[in-house]
Amino acid sequence: MEASGGGDMPVSVGAGERRMKMKVMVAVDESDCSFHALKWALDNVLNNMTTTATPDENIEDGGGMVFLVHVEPAFHPAVYPIGTSALYPASASLEDLMRKAQREKSTSTLSRALQMCRDNQIKAESIILTGDAREMICQAADQMHVDLLIMGSRGLSVLKRAFLGSVSDYCAHHAKTPILIVKPPEDKEHKKK
Repeated sequence: MEASGGGDMPVSVGAGERRMKMKVMVAVDESDCSFHALKWALDNVLNNMTTTATPDENIEDGGGMVFLVHVEPAFHPAVYPIGTSALYPASASLEDLMRKAQREKSTSTLSRALQMCRDNQIKAESIILTGDAREMICQAADQMHVDLLIMGSRGLSVLKRAFLGSVSDYCAHHAKTPILIVKPPEDKEHKKK
């Protein structure tokens, strides 16, 4: 039996199963707000997607897909002071160590997010991008033709958002795909005021 799930996302109902053919991107970083958004998405949006398709099957043939995207800042070799007046560029070995630490942090973040998806039996893939998070997330969502971009919000005040910028605010205004921004939990929001 076919039911319309709204828009271009057909929902098949049969034997107690609902299947949505939907590609969702969730932007994750190491923040609690980011993982709160992923948990919210798993509980409220992604639980309607089944995982009956094998990883080899085309996404159009078997339910939805979640893309977990993490953006590393572009690496800029550091110049650091030695003594009182000399500046020296970071050595190649120091740069390698810094890049390795950045990659390990990204891998750890995505491993945690992938495990959350596995625990909820949601098929997911992880992607690590490098550059300005705001631009890279919007570009990735557009290039991958996702149906929905989900991300967390740190709950910055208007003044802080104006001076510091907000990745979620930028994406809300520049992404070509629908975006869902998950606010931080109530208790975190009240602590910031």
